[in-house]
Amino acid sequence: MPRGDEDRPAAAVQSVDRALLVLEIIAAAGQAGVTEIAAELGVHKSTVSRLIAALEARGYVEQVTGRGKYRLGFSITRLARAGGAQLDLVKVSQDVCDDLCAELGETTNLAILDEDRIVNIVEAIGPAEIALQTWVGQNCPAHATSSGKVLLAGLDDSELADRVAPTLTTFTHTTITTITELRAELARVRTRGWASVCEELEVGLNAVAAPVRDADAKVVAALSVSGPSYRLGEARFDEAAKLTVAAADSISRRLGWVERG
Repeated sequence: MPRGDEDRPAAAVQSVDRALLVLEIIAAAGQAGVTEIAAELGVHKSTVSRLIAALEARGYVEQVTGRGKYRLGFSITRLARAGGAQLDLVKVSQDVCDDLCAELGETTNLAILDEDRIVNIVEAIGPAEIALQTWVGQNCPAHATSSGKVLLAGLDDSELADRVAPTLTTFTHTTITTITELRAELARVRTRGWASVCEELEVGLNAVAAPVRDADAKVVAALSVSGPSYRLGEARFDEAAKLTVAAADSISRRLGWVERG
């Protein structure tokens, strides 16, 4: 193998490291020019110019008009908001999940949407002797979960089309498998205000979920209760949904949501 090929991974890592250092220097100073950044890094100004150009193209830095200096750009703010929003959700929802879990005796989760899948970020495991596996950090197909249905129901038609394929993966004999079926189900979720699944992801596993909204009334998460079908049967769905909706609304109010009408 030519030596240049061997060096490319190391060079790429070095470039990433330097780009991060550039961001740190600008963050510490508030604003910084190419010359002072190069001096602090101990590299040629042309190297810094290339790094700055790449960061600027991605919106991570922006030039201060007429001063030849750079400051952090909007993309940094966007990432911070995204991370902060998730941290806020975890912080304000754990005790609500715990209380709902204790009230219903079943496992509760808070999930967010990632493309066509959900990711669970908060959990309270039910006290029953036979407990479900932990779901925190795991992702699941949205169309086959109660949380996923709630989150997909918060999207408009174009967003839904972008995220979900026309043919959906089958997991059990009750899984929704077409976009037409899914759209009809999401319409029911919007009307009812909560979602349910009966063994649609796993045989023997049922769940209900309700939407969590932010200050703009946007659905940002879903609170779910799940349990084995012999304990959380369809006969318990209305009771579980009523409590789950109330708990989800409690989290929403903590995020600044105000119920209208």
